[in-house]
Amino acid sequence: MTIGAGQLVCVTGASGFIASWLVKFLLQRGYTVNATVRDLSDSRKVDHLLNLDGAKERLHLFKANLLEEGSFDSAVEGCDAVFHTASPFFLVSKDPQGELLDPALKGTMNVLKSCVKSRTLKRVVLTSSIAAVAYNGKPQTPDVVVDETWFSDAEFCRRNGKWYNLSKTLAEEAAWKFAKENSIDLVTINPAMVIGPLLQPELNTSAAAVLNFVNGSETFRNVISGWVDVKDVANAHILAFENHSANGRYCLVGRVTHNSVIVKMLRDLFPTLQLPQKCADEKLYAPIYQVSKKKTKNLGIKFTPLEVSLKETVESLKEKKFIKF
Repeated sequence: MTIGAGQLVCVTGASGFIASWLVKFLLQRGYTVNATVRDLSDSRKVDHLLNLDGAKERLHLFKANLLEEGSFDSAVEGCDAVFHTASPFFLVSKDPQGELLDPALKGTMNVLKSCVKSRTLKRVVLTSSIAAVAYNGKPQTPDVVVDETWFSDAEFCRRNGKWYNLSKTLAEEAAWKFAKENSIDLVTINPAMVIGPLLQPELNTSAAAVLNFVNGSETFRNVISGWVDVKDVANAHILAFENHSANGRYCLVGRVTHNSVIVKMLRDLFPTLQLPQKCADEKLYAPIYQVSKKKTKNLGIKFTPLEVSLKETVESLKEKKFIKF
């Protein structure tokens, strides 16, 4: 008997990068899934979900809008768990309030308000981000270990124009406050830059970060990033529901590394690709910091090696014709 047999769960923003893998794995484990999308008639959002194994029997699509209170009620009703992944992710925005902050904050509140009405709900697993953890002005040097006790500082994010980070920080803070006030059992997953193969046909922001290395650019940015595989992130969501002792936040970072290392890995994996030759500036490379893996290991996550994730990302981008080589 599969673990999820007889259990009904809801995944919001189901057409997204992480959410599509989450739906796939939930169906594999025997769950029945209520999946929300903004537009049921958009084949680019729903076809890849409807083609998943088990979808015919156990996948139900619901139309829902983050900014509409009550629009998640019917999708959440009768569910054992809600996985709230729906939240816009892009790094450049002309209208941060309308494009990022409102959907993240109001959307999270609207989903949680629907959760309060459900009598069957056991737990809510929220897709947050390392963006809500590590951006607070504290030094990040090789001897520093970022962990789940860190919170990003909203004012610091605002001052530095980090609008995506601000959106995730405000949404997660509000979620914890609301969950406490309404006795919701909440767990958050805080991944770094998520890469790996794409199930959806459209390019997402984190896969685009890999595409930027391989589409003929002459330089790479002088930045440090955390990276994690999409399958590890999807699995972490499920384990955060299935493991009764799971609690609080989980920082999901397989590896922290400089862009120069990513370029070298890609060069070793794909010698024929036209990759950047040099860094975009002459400054010293920023130091690598650490992110604690203790809590995620206790959850049962074994991180996919970064080389494997990069290889699968590039092969997926090729298969979906975002790159030719």
